[in-house]
Amino acid sequence: MIVFRYLSREVLLTLSAVSAVLLVIIMSGRFIKYLAQAASGLLDPGSLFLIMGFRLPGFLQLILPLGLFLGILLAYGRLYLESEMTVLSATGMSQQRLFAMTLFPATLVALVVAWLSLSLAPQGANQFQLLLNKQDALTEFDTLEPGRFQALRDGTRVTYTETLSDDRINLGGVFISQKNISSDKKDRGISVLVAEKGRQEIRPDGNRYLILDNGYRYDGNPGQADYRAIKYEEYGVLLPKPDVSDEVTDRDAMTTRSLIGSDDIRSRTELQWRLSLPLLVFIVTLMAVPLSRVNPRQGRFLKLLPAILLYMAYLSILIAARGALEKGKIPPALGLWWVHGIFLAIGLGLLYWEPLRLKMASRRSALEVARG
Repeated sequence: MIVFRYLSREVLLTLSAVSAVLLVIIMSGRFIKYLAQAASGLLDPGSLFLIMGFRLPGFLQLILPLGLFLGILLAYGRLYLESEMTVLSATGMSQQRLFAMTLFPATLVALVVAWLSLSLAPQGANQFQLLLNKQDALTEFDTLEPGRFQALRDGTRVTYTETLSDDRINLGGVFISQKNISSDKKDRGISVLVAEKGRQEIRPDGNRYLILDNGYRYDGNPGQADYRAIKYEEYGVLLPKPDVSDEVTDRDAMTTRSLIGSDDIRSRTELQWRLSLPLLVFIVTLMAVPLSRVNPRQGRFLKLLPAILLYMAYLSILIAARGALEKGKIPPALGLWWVHGIFLAIGLGLLYWEPLRLKMASRRSALEVARG
């Protein structure tokens, strides 16, 4: 029991450290991506941390199996390097018994991954999609920043203001350039509005207007000298109403209950993917235990690179099989299970190769003695 607690603690501590480092690296990259979108006006800067929170379960469900795999390699590799495993082997600790003890932390990780992949990650993806739908309904005036040109997503209008009040109602030094497109998608020139100041108003009918004061409107075609200039004291621009969609179409945002029993090949593929992640934990544990065995003279990192390449091959083939299954190139009954079967066989081969090799060598020696 003391050895069991010691090994479990070593694996879990290393798992936590490795997973934390991987999570920081991955989330930093995503945060920079979302920050760039916020800087260009595609996202509300105030929702960045909310987005990262919604995406966190999806990151963790992929990070934890890799963290466990590396945690076993590093923790047990250190024990081999410091000859602690040699002492345990002398007391009867075989690779099979070591794997059985490692199943406890592996089961804990598998339960967490199952909770993430089957429940929490779909909920986070659903909230993330709803938040994106809300962001798509924003106009450039909702994300406008003073001193910066702000364009609509389709590029038909560019807005600029020198000053903007804290309540985002009053503007000063307004410039608006809008491309005029007819119903048959033909370009009909541009309109430029400049105003000393402006304000947003919401009328009783619910429509929102931008009221511009003391300015000019210019209409014409770029490259031609027939621009028309109109001076105005007050000019109203109708702003589009926010149309927030509640529709969520991403498969990773669908609940697991809705995927069960579905005849759609994409839904069945998504369900198999979610079930594959907890299964992945046990198979990588099976491969990691024998791969962690190193010779103290060779160093703890001798098998680390081949082991990581083996894990990457496992995950890459699994992702490729997922894409092939969605396209109907793989029978649904075969699904993703054949990939797990291949690497299960590899793990069993790694675990039992050394005992089999010693048994065969002993048998050959016995035969040579009998012949001699």
